[in-house]
Amino acid sequence: MTDAPDILLVKNTLLSLQTTLCTALEQEDEQAKFLEDIWEHNENGGGITKILTEGQHIEKAGVNFSHIIGNQLPKAASLIRPNLIGAPFQAMGVSTVIHPRNPYAPTAHMNVRFFISEPKEQPPVWWFGGGFDLTPYYGFEEDCIHWHQMSKVACESFGNQVYPNFKKACDEYFYLKHRQEPRGIGGIFFDDLNEWGFDACFDFIKRVGHHFIAAYQPILHRRKNHPYGARELDFQHYRRGRYVEFNLIFDRGTLFGLQSGGRTESILMSLPPKVSWRYNWKPQAGSEEAKLYELFLKPRDWV
Repeated sequence: MTDAPDILLVKNTLLSLQTTLCTALEQEDEQAKFLEDIWEHNENGGGITKILTEGQHIEKAGVNFSHIIGNQLPKAASLIRPNLIGAPFQAMGVSTVIHPRNPYAPTAHMNVRFFISEPKEQPPVWWFGGGFDLTPYYGFEEDCIHWHQMSKVACESFGNQVYPNFKKACDEYFYLKHRQEPRGIGGIFFDDLNEWGFDACFDFIKRVGHHFIAAYQPILHRRKNHPYGARELDFQHYRRGRYVEFNLIFDRGTLFGLQSGGRTESILMSLPPKVSWRYNWKPQAGSEEAKLYELFLKPRDWV
């Protein structure tokens, strides 16, 4: 394989990752299966959305593959690349969000994506982006340590500063400015990745997909049968509101999808099925709910 971008290879690898993710999640749910929805983009391209709902342990999970071919790069991608305004592009990726039924099992998100644009009379411009992050409702130190250990292992062979840099980027990105609080405990986040050359960057996103599964599946397995009651469920629904706020206000993937004329149902598959908001609510001092804010919703060096 040369170091030139291989679009077909990226596409086939992402489709394989989608299948692997669905298989792992079906295994943990032990009951429900993903439904497949194939769709076409209004310009060119399309995607495959796979949705699992009302499972035994997973209330809702979506694993979406998309391959969009457009005549003009959307503002969400061209804002920091003015030389690409008006240029044709291809964008493909896999994104997944899992909302477990048990409040003690965290919500998880992963995305890997590839862009390539071909401005007139210029060489193609390409880059990778993505990452994964964890959003617990009740914090467990061992889960957070395991999550970040897998994040670090995914980055290890690419340089000593890759994990700390991508962890910092994740902490900064998944932050609700209007609430002045993180969405969860972070993970890794990267964008505009091309400086290593295509082969190394492509290898990295493959490792991100593999280590996301290795990070999340054991946590879901540990927590999916944890006893809970109405109080924990109520808190889970309240905290899910933060997830909705971030995705609709700040998430670049949501903005890119909508601006590129993507399929709204697939773009918004990340939203939880049940959510609530309360006016100016605060957790009771010393409660397990308060511990989430005091101990876990703060950037920490977990490994």
